[in-house]
Amino acid sequence: MPTRATLPSWRYVNRVFLFLRVPQLLSTCVAFSLVADMGLRGDIGNWFMSFWCICFIVTLFIVIIEVNGLQPRFPFYWYNFPVTFACYAALICLSASIIYSITYVQFLPDVPEWDRAVAATAFSCIASVLYAIEMAGMWNFYKLKEIPCYLHTVPSLLNVLETFVAGVIFAFLSNTSLYLHQPALVWCVAVYSVCFISEAVTILLNLGKWEHRLPIPFPICQLVLTVFSVLLYISALVLWLLYQFYEELGGLPQRSSDVSCVDGLMCTWDQRLAVAVLTAVNLLVYVADRGYWAHRVSIETED
Repeated sequence: MPTRATLPSWRYVNRVFLFLRVPQLLSTCVAFSLVADMGLRGDIGNWFMSFWCICFIVTLFIVIIEVNGLQPRFPFYWYNFPVTFACYAALICLSASIIYSITYVQFLPDVPEWDRAVAATAFSCIASVLYAIEMAGMWNFYKLKEIPCYLHTVPSLLNVLETFVAGVIFAFLSNTSLYLHQPALVWCVAVYSVCFISEAVTILLNLGKWEHRLPIPFPICQLVLTVFSVLLYISALVLWLLYQFYEELGGLPQRSSDVSCVDGLMCTWDQRLAVAVLTAVNLLVYVADRGYWAHRVSIETED
């Protein structure tokens, strides 16, 4: 078992710092700076600008910690943190590049703002590639050195995917007019929040190797949480579909029914549909997660 300060060799860290971390900082900094310099960004633009800013800040934080050798001062196993963050950052920057270009950039007129938006999308793509290279490189390095890595397990990858999809859902829910008018839709937002928090706590327990401090076995705890999350997401999916798209409950079954949908721009109806699709996707991920833990608990029970 490695110590909390376990990291790849200093030579390898230098390579990552020089060839990946510095371009990551530049790419994310340029991306959010270009979008921040624009006037009208919309709710989605503000969310992804925040995502790029967070990626920049956390990357800078990692660089400062590793350059100054401060890893042993953290109460968790530091070697798991950079590779886990790189996984999140790669997904965030990739999704930001796709969603921002589809929902905003393509509808801008040929003005200076369009050039800035295209450049921000390009730098976001570059950042996603750099983070993906870092994640793959460190993942393989840990595997080669037989260092147990959080991302080497199936449930950890499912946890990352669950929290990432929930984060994208929250980006679309930044338009509060989607749900504040209906208590059933507020319940859906509460479901997304509760499940996101529970998964975030699970990730922190695994990163710190604290899962064995729970009063019950960790697999049983995870099985209960995933079953609970599946039931919550089923209720959220059903309620969201009914109250957003069923006309008798005040929903809009067709895009043409939404007066805000003009000129091909992404409108409220599109955001409702995006949340519904992402809810269904996350439900499937939770079902797969529940299947994994049910299988593991059954094996341990037999043993």
